Amino acid sequence: MGIEFVDLFNQWASSYDDTVAGKDPEYREVFEGYHDMLEELADLSLSPVIEFGVGTANLTRKMVDKNKVVIGIEPSEEMRRIAAMKCPEAAIYEGDFINYPSLQTPVQSIVSSFAFHHLKADEKIAALAKYYHQLEAKGQIIFIDTLFKDEDHKQTLIKNAEKAGFLNLAQDLQEEYYSCLEDLKEMFLTQGFEVSFKQLNKYAWLIQAKKGE
Repeated sequence: MGIEFVDLFNQWASSYDDTVAGKDPEYREVFEGYHDMLEELADLSLSPVIEFGVGTANLTRKMVDKNKVVIGIEPSEEMRRIAAMKCPEAAIYEGDFINYPSLQTPVQSIVSSFAFHHLKADEKIAALAKYYHQLEAKGQIIFIDTLFKDEDHKQTLIKNAEKAGFLNLAQDLQEEYYSCLEDLKEMFLTQGFEVSFKQLNKYAWLIQAKKGE
């Protein structure tokens, strides 16, 4: 599950914070308002929290600062190293969206930022099915990720990136497993969640899913 990206994560770890800060012009619009988006997600999360794809612990740090108990899951060794220095209060384990240590802690929220797109469609479905049983009653999933409104929207964003000379971004939009909104909505609904979407910038969306009765 997404482990084909681990080498990339290890290489990206040292410059990730610069990328999300807008220093890479190719990805500036992708991460526009990054810290405000994470702040909103952190406010919405209910403790205890599992965070998948911790990365360099930017979201982790915000949740811990709000006195929330966070269990982090991250496949990249280099990302985990940086995360442990940035947020030593959080317990951060090796793992991914599907394969992670068995947890005895009751979980109220499952969160992630800019990472769920590393799963293929069948993997997303498998993960959501697992989360339904992991979460306490009335528990919630809160993700921020790049989404496409539909296939036409996807092609428009790719063409615009190519015209701007942002060839790495265009390649990412084609090769990674970004979902179209209606497809992702159906995945959540079929696994027993009530889900809503809010667009945060040109690329990023807030996804809130509550466990149904």
